Amino acid sequence: MPPFEKDLLNDLIPHVEKKYPVIADREHRAIAGLSMGGGQSLNFGLGNINTFAWVGGFSSAPNTKAPKELLPDPSKAKELKLLWISCGDADGLLNISTRTSEYLRDNDVPHIFYIEPGVHDFKVWKNGLYMFSKMLFKPVDASLFNKYSLLGLPASTNVRRAQYPQILPDSRVMFRTKAPDAKKMQIDLGKKYDMVKDTGGFWTVTTEPIGPGFHYYSLIIDGVSVVDPASETFFGMGRMASGIEIPFKGDGFYELKDVPHGDIRMKRVMTRGGWKKFYIYTPPGYDTEVDKKYPVMYLLHGGGEDERGWATQGNTDLIMDNLIAAQEAKPMLIVMMDGNTGGGGGVAGFNIGALNQFEGELKNTIIPFVEKNYRTINDGAHRALAGLSMGGLQTLHAGVRNTEMFNYLGVFSSGWWSNNTELSAPQYEFMKTNKDKINSNLKSFWIAMGGKEDIAHDNCQIMMEKFKEMGIKYDYYTSPGGHTWPVWREDLYKFAPMLFK
Repeated sequence: MPPFEKDLLNDLIPHVEKKYPVIADREHRAIAGLSMGGGQSLNFGLGNINTFAWVGGFSSAPNTKAPKELLPDPSKAKELKLLWISCGDADGLLNISTRTSEYLRDNDVPHIFYIEPGVHDFKVWKNGLYMFSKMLFKPVDASLFNKYSLLGLPASTNVRRAQYPQILPDSRVMFRTKAPDAKKMQIDLGKKYDMVKDTGGFWTVTTEPIGPGFHYYSLIIDGVSVVDPASETFFGMGRMASGIEIPFKGDGFYELKDVPHGDIRMKRVMTRGGWKKFYIYTPPGYDTEVDKKYPVMYLLHGGGEDERGWATQGNTDLIMDNLIAAQEAKPMLIVMMDGNTGGGGGVAGFNIGALNQFEGELKNTIIPFVEKNYRTINDGAHRALAGLSMGGLQTLHAGVRNTEMFNYLGVFSSGWWSNNTELSAPQYEFMKTNKDKINSNLKSFWIAMGGKEDIAHDNCQIMMEKFKEMGIKYDYYTSPGGHTWPVWREDLYKFAPMLFK
């Protein structure tokens, strides 16, 4: 035990409780401090929960223990009446408080993470003490803990040094944009939010809580949708758009961790439709283990997106790095190709001609190029094909018709359109005729859906009923989230460990 903690526990507390008329039990003891004292308070308070029921750290300094050392058994902290962590938004030590709060969040420990305007100074600390002391030694409502903070943390998807948008502890988002000459501004996150202009020409709005994971959004300025200059841009919805990443408990499977990392490489290849790009993930060790060959997953994007989707929005490399490091998935190459074939968008442009063109590019151009230029195992047992939405339909077409080439198929948020029998009927007829071959060749036919709110849900249910009638074997997985990247990231996380075993 450090000398400070020993002195506090063995000398100071007994002295105070002997000399002054205090209530000497843990429910009536609090410990708090600023900067170095904030670190000491968290270290000592969380290490002596049997002594203190109220613990606060204001702008806690680097002497704060790393989260797992600070609280090796997070369930113990749930015995606290109040755990308070606060800091100024411009404090250089904000990351110390942030990492502690994220660990507590991920382990379901109720706490208040209070961020306010300010730096590492007494203005912030006085207010931290004021807010903390108001809550002491009386009933508190833990359900309100996430609503106290004045400010949030800048989104990880912001461009460098952009302070907004900010994500509050309860997943509300604060937007702030300067446009003094604009007459009207909105944020479009699927739902539109009207912004309010202040005297300095800044437009602001705070949304309701936003669902976890990645979301496209746009600024609407006087009726025109544009990207937010404070956000990184992503190709989605058929155009460049802004995006925001909402952190949540359970997002660790695509977190950047201290594990060996693979690479994502961009290649160009000539197809019948002209030059195209594709991205390829190579696992850790690919460049050093030069005699090793690898299986390959061909991973397809959805409509309105391109080869960048899985590489950027999808966080494919981080998901695979973490799975491989945990020995939960085999090291593999992942090819993320451009599945667009040049036809019109939507149902009208997505026809058998487009599907056949895609199948031809995959079989005659992409796969031969990959197998010529990378160390691959070139048989069906070591190839997988998977895709989301439009890419799921391409998988259903090209994968099912070529099960000798692909022994693993993954269909995410997709299904043949029940109102387009011209497209679907020949597919079902092929499957019915080739049922035995399909069932024999496929080691896994995995279909996943983002719950009933997924726009592909109903078509998928009808398709699976037809599979049952035909005797086609498959596995089905569903999780809430709709037709969104958070769902598809999880689908990849669940599907990849099934492959090549």
